[in-house]
Amino acid sequence: MIVYEQLVQPFFDYAFMRRALVACLALALGGAPIGVFLVLRRMSLMGDAISHAILPGAAIGFLVAGLSIWMMSIGGLVAGLSVALLAGIISRTTLLREDASLAGFYLISLAFGVLIVSTRGSNIDLLHVLFGTILSVDDSALMLVAGIASLTLIVLAVIYRALVIDCFDPIFLPATMRGAGVFHFIFLALVVLNLVAGFQALGTLMALGLMMLPAAAARFWAREVWSLIAVAIVIAFGSGVTGLLVSYHFGLPSGPAIILTAGTAYIVSVIAGRHSSLLGRYMHRPHFHDVGPLPDPNDHAHARESVK
Repeated sequence: MIVYEQLVQPFFDYAFMRRALVACLALALGGAPIGVFLVLRRMSLMGDAISHAILPGAAIGFLVAGLSIWMMSIGGLVAGLSVALLAGIISRTTLLREDASLAGFYLISLAFGVLIVSTRGSNIDLLHVLFGTILSVDDSALMLVAGIASLTLIVLAVIYRALVIDCFDPIFLPATMRGAGVFHFIFLALVVLNLVAGFQALGTLMALGLMMLPAAAARFWAREVWSLIAVAIVIAFGSGVTGLLVSYHFGLPSGPAIILTAGTAYIVSVIAGRHSSLLGRYMHRPHFHDVGPLPDPNDHAHARESVK
């Protein structure tokens, strides 16, 4: 009974907890697979840069229509796609690498977005944009997040094979398929879309958290791409549920509670995961077994038997 009251009853008693729970599920289903491919493609910091690049667009949407979910989402989407496209163009036409150009846009976007919100809105508005309020997600925001998650799963199913090939052999795909670079821009568009979805619940500063931390933790528990995605989704959704319950029972901010829970899962995975964790590397040393005396190299009869 105590377990029911602590773990289940809050979601039955309060509609805002149920909406937050569904939002966490949608973010896990859409964001965790994207996070896995970001990790495999070594684009984790690029995802962080894009997450901050949506801030000025969301801020402009805030200026136009206040805390309107749709206007802020459209503004963030346009800003994120524009920054990703500009960074790609600059990396292909200059000596600057794509990650360096994204870092420059990231700093400009973050400063510009904070300036817009802080000069035109209140401190509460600024906190809402930066940190989100998952417990205040309404039906329209929930529909937006769920729609982005559904679209992400459909598009990933279509381009899954190309993404996997590009992760492990980036030279093979362009050599065998014309227009292979389109898959990269489609993937970047999915990254921006899911960051916009995460922005609705967790704000621009932590939208990447539920995407990257479960994906990084999954690397210590699974090997195949499909199993990495499955483990990342489970960790992301479990972190969302646990963070919501911790927030509810202890009166803590919900967004940071969710991200810290995912961070705890990541640290536990680093220490005690099945594959290449600290305990696996340094605590379980291989033991040497007695295999008997080594064969005499001059024993030609033994050599002939070995060949047979």
